Amino acid sequence: MKLSLLTVFLSLCLFSASHSQSLYFPPIDNDNWETISTDSLNWCPDSIASLQSYLENTNTKAFIVLKNGKIAVEWYFNNHTQDSLWYWASAGKTIAAFLTGICQEAGKLNIEDKVSDYLGNGWTSAPLAKENLIKIRNLLDMTTGLDDSYTPSQPPENCTDDTCLLYLADAGTRWAYHNAPYYLLQDLMAVAVGSNFNLITNYYLENLIGMNGFWFNHTYYSNCRSMARFGLLNLNKGIWDTDTVMHNQNYFEDMIHPSQNMNDSYGYLWWLNGQNTYMLPGSQIVFQGNLIPYAPADMYSALGKNDQKIYVVPSKNMVIVRMGESADISLYALSNYDNELWGRLSSMNCDITNQSSYPSDKIEVYPNPTHTNITVKLNQDSEIHIELFDITGLQIFNKAYKTATFVIDMSQYISGTYILKIKNIKGDIVHTEKIIKE
Repeated sequence: MKLSLLTVFLSLCLFSASHSQSLYFPPIDNDNWETISTDSLNWCPDSIASLQSYLENTNTKAFIVLKNGKIAVEWYFNNHTQDSLWYWASAGKTIAAFLTGICQEAGKLNIEDKVSDYLGNGWTSAPLAKENLIKIRNLLDMTTGLDDSYTPSQPPENCTDDTCLLYLADAGTRWAYHNAPYYLLQDLMAVAVGSNFNLITNYYLENLIGMNGFWFNHTYYSNCRSMARFGLLNLNKGIWDTDTVMHNQNYFEDMIHPSQNMNDSYGYLWWLNGQNTYMLPGSQIVFQGNLIPYAPADMYSALGKNDQKIYVVPSKNMVIVRMGESADISLYALSNYDNELWGRLSSMNCDITNQSSYPSDKIEVYPNPTHTNITVKLNQDSEIHIELFDITGLQIFNKAYKTATFVIDMSQYISGTYILKIKNIKGDIVHTEKIIKE
């Protein structure tokens, strides 16, 4: 038995080393980066031109595709350059998740510790017994139980004052996308390490993988290549070339796998594809199906407001990065753009001659916001199933259509936020959109 376990251990080590050697890593002390032809992606030339035009027309500023660590595509639009800085928005949450693991390795914290061990009692308005239920783990998996719907009468948005952090449910019993507790995760790490979060980030990511950026008001700013470097580090499970940045592979795997049993598609501040259900920011609805249907099932993603994206795809040895303004409606994290973009990327391959389901990027929903009706428009007659949910998760509309254009009467519903879900004939979710009724 001992020999067998040793053999398995050595095999895993050899596999890890082999995988790392198959990836290219750019030098950390300069910006030289080897490139590779788009032929390596097997993308059709006509599709490449179409994708480039699509990205430019959807307010993209920077777009990078890494294949085996090398740059296959690097495009800049709208006066953005290789050196231009841009914000990551909530895509930067994944940096905090990664660094939490590093701080735990260093013995500075344990994710099972109470948050109050670092921030002191009274960091929320919750009763002390309820506040003490909140662990660092709950900051990572968005299950603090604090009221995410509370909006202070005065700025700032995402207020972290104790008066803004109200008890709603016991920690670990409710998933909700809530920025304020996440902001405090950064502050907690600074207390634990005895430094500031910029210095912690620079020490582990600038010094060890060549990233170059800074935090301002809990938001990270960098150029697109730094974003790609971080994606490449996570593609290789926390190892940069031969330098292991994160040794604790158990933490890394926990980070990119479901972290709780309410939102299968959320790890430790990473969004996960290929799960059975998912939830969205600002909603308690549990949707059935894949987070991004057209994307590979093994993909994990850093998703930020206004369509800041890092897609990590282990099965393809690829990292894809998008920076820019919102492609459509400004949303936190996931947006319609994710599936629309992947609908195009999945059809780029010259070996693909047809698609088996209706592509999300051929669906238009307008006007949004609306006072009365919304129109759903396809580019051809097709069998589509429509479901509409209110913000509590109650299904209020359910109907099948076989035409290219149809109208949904919203005048009967009160003002507020609704979730529109569109399925194809196979029952796959091909489009999800937040609808605002004014």
